[in-house]
Amino acid sequence: MDEINELLTRKPELTPCESVMREAAQRLVECFRNGNKLLLCGNGGSCADCEHIAGELVKQFSRPRPLPSALQKKLGSELSRELHGGLPALSLPSMIGFHTAFNNDDKPEYAFAQQVVAFGKPGDLLLGISTSGNSSNIIHAARAAKALDLAVISLTGEGGGTLATISDYPICAPAKETPRIQELHLPIYHALCQIVEDTLFS
Repeated sequence: MDEINELLTRKPELTPCESVMREAAQRLVECFRNGNKLLLCGNGGSCADCEHIAGELVKQFSRPRPLPSALQKKLGSELSRELHGGLPALSLPSMIGFHTAFNNDDKPEYAFAQQVVAFGKPGDLLLGISTSGNSSNIIHAARAAKALDLAVISLTGEGGGTLATISDYPICAPAKETPRIQELHLPIYHALCQIVEDTLFS
């Protein structure tokens, strides 16, 4: 049973999201396989989800990720033994120094968009998380991403809001209350991380 099927067995209410979850998973695999990176942004609990996702990708998630043999030789036995194969995922809310500076000098709702301009390159991905789908700072980041030829994955609640309309892969969890939406977001992104890891570190 593949990871998405297993997820749907546990959370059958996510069945309407199956197709776009599979598409998003494949796009994530392609992104990392091609040497590109994932940028993540969200507010509050969704900010914490960004940290969680980045953590699952930068280090091993549920299986060993041996380093390439050429890199092992350069690192030596100690580092090679202790380090994992990593995937470049950057949680944009984590840059506290930047955010306090930008929010003091400029309009806070454009902070994530500024980071997308600074870090985004064609072929990268932006994952925007907003339970309402209408968080202005996430929408501005998505618009900046599209302008720079980054594809956009979004995690929202039912309906998706404005964010879903400008996303390439809008995953709209079928719930209306913020806590219920967030409860569904976690198994979705765990499944995506598992698919990426199983594919790239098989």
